[in-house]
Amino acid sequence: MTTDAGPRAYAGRTAWARNLAAPVRDFLSAETGGAAVVLTATILALLWANSPWSHSYESLWATRLVIRIGAAGISADLRHWVNQGLMTFFFLVVGLEAKRELDLGELRERSRLAIPVLAAIGGMTVPIAIYLAFNAGGPGARGWGAAMSTDTAFALGALALLTPRAATRLRVFLLTLAVVDDLVALVLIATVYTTHVSVSALAVAIALFAFLLALRYAPVWRRVASIAVAVGLWVAMFKSGIDPVISGLAVGLATSAYPPSREDLERATALARLFREQPTPELARSAQQGVLSAISPNERLQYNLHPWTSYVIVPLFALANAGVPITGRLIGDAVSSPITLGILVGYVVGKPVGVAGASWIASRPALHGPRSPLSAPLLAAGGSVAGIGFTVSLLIASLAFSGQRLEEAKLGALASVALAPVVGWIVLRVVRRLPPIMRARQIAATAEDLLDLSADVDPDRDHIRGPHDAAVTLVEYSDFECPYCGQAEGIIRELLTSVGDETRYVWRHLPLGDVHPRAQIAAEASEAAAAQGRFWEMHDLLLDHQGELGPRELAGYAKQLSLDTARFSDELRRRKHAPRVSEDVNSADESGVSGTPSFFVNGRRHYGAYDVATLTDAVKAASRRARVAAKARAADSTGSPA
Repeated sequence: MTTDAGPRAYAGRTAWARNLAAPVRDFLSAETGGAAVVLTATILALLWANSPWSHSYESLWATRLVIRIGAAGISADLRHWVNQGLMTFFFLVVGLEAKRELDLGELRERSRLAIPVLAAIGGMTVPIAIYLAFNAGGPGARGWGAAMSTDTAFALGALALLTPRAATRLRVFLLTLAVVDDLVALVLIATVYTTHVSVSALAVAIALFAFLLALRYAPVWRRVASIAVAVGLWVAMFKSGIDPVISGLAVGLATSAYPPSREDLERATALARLFREQPTPELARSAQQGVLSAISPNERLQYNLHPWTSYVIVPLFALANAGVPITGRLIGDAVSSPITLGILVGYVVGKPVGVAGASWIASRPALHGPRSPLSAPLLAAGGSVAGIGFTVSLLIASLAFSGQRLEEAKLGALASVALAPVVGWIVLRVVRRLPPIMRARQIAATAEDLLDLSADVDPDRDHIRGPHDAAVTLVEYSDFECPYCGQAEGIIRELLTSVGDETRYVWRHLPLGDVHPRAQIAAEASEAAAAQGRFWEMHDLLLDHQGELGPRELAGYAKQLSLDTARFSDELRRRKHAPRVSEDVNSADESGVSGTPSFFVNGRRHYGAYDVATLTDAVKAASRRARVAAKARAADSTGSPA
């Protein structure tokens, strides 16, 4: 989809990435970038707490802040405002991303939830068992919850550093595991680590949450009312005695995600045109609301909140909680402390064992389990990186302990941030040294890709460039009048020149009539040329002359290609090929495509940039996977040893 800015506005991003504010890749990018900021804040907190001005560290975070309206109010120190107030937004974003994955992502096929959920359970159970083995019957037993939850930002940041080209599957697996960890941890906070519960305040919170769910059907004032109800929900949870951060996760999981529909986008275009004709405040507001309503509330909230949580809120949490006064006595006590050792060994050893072991058990054919999304070596690597505990670990430790024991617990969590990536690096080094045939068989045994493309490529119907039996199929939904599509055409030609032998390219129509009035007739003209065996020649001419797509110009192109011009003009006049174009449009709608150009690589939607390098990487990655599968099949058929 384009704007009045024309081709110069080309940003090199697919329509899906432009329309959906926070796809998985953007989420992961922000998390990994935010990890560096969190690490900086952690180091700053340690330096501050061990500096000559260490007294100011505790003095600042112990400062009380009171918000009062009349006789009612909330009073807490700054550390609790960060831990219970600002961190609510962090868990809101976690809930939003989990819901997006459930509605649109890898987990929309519910059977695929089984392995990451069971892996998360195994990755919590084993560390807890290790912690209790160190602390059973002792004063540290209450802090077992501090040894269970993976830190999302640090884990994804470590993964990016250890393997920058890590498969999206591994990243999504880690993300899902971390979300389940956080959900269970918050349930524990609400039950095990809450001592006094006000039943009346909890009932109010439940009622407000039900009202919040009902607001999705409200025709007007939904956004303002939702904010007011969400704030009331947080206050009610705070007054109930249950840690109010759980309200953030609940709201996130209740906020639906969906791709922008064609109808909503066309309505937004119509409202923008009305404003262009009559630039009044009323029409400006209508146009703005029309554009916003085309994007799901989930995507809008993620877009607005995620940078704040990654670069401000979580670093503030680290600054407020990671300041441990490290003395010789504390280090000496921590080395032999069952609390420190329980948390550290639980994360660094228990996490990888629990994650890999539970995944292996869950995928056993004897239990009718689904195929794992990851090979066994990658599961081990992912489990190792998952052994980083920080945010939730510190949160639970602050609820379970105080004084010396809290400091020892913090040291255990901080040590996991340093040691778990080292274990992950060692595991990845071992994985890279495995025999190629073994790696091929491992990869071939993983679950098939979940396809986004609804209509399979039909060589007898679709327009194809390249070998029909190529290992990789690149499908583009495009519009002859779209300047972004014109820009992408040059990129596609360059791509096919470099990897043409292993790629077939498929063009499908998606004329955006609300913004490109001549796109429909141009699409029908290309089909009229296809009826005479000259589709690709007409395709190239139309994209080379995107500003000249009127009936007279189209007739001139037919003559230039030596077509039967009488037949060509008659078919255009009768709109003989409109049904063929509509078939492509319907398949685009079924695949969730709402803008152009949109690309699919072997049935999977291509997110983000569509420059030559990025598209080539996507095609080569798909080609490598196809070759690996073929190599594994060949080894199995010949009986070659793994």
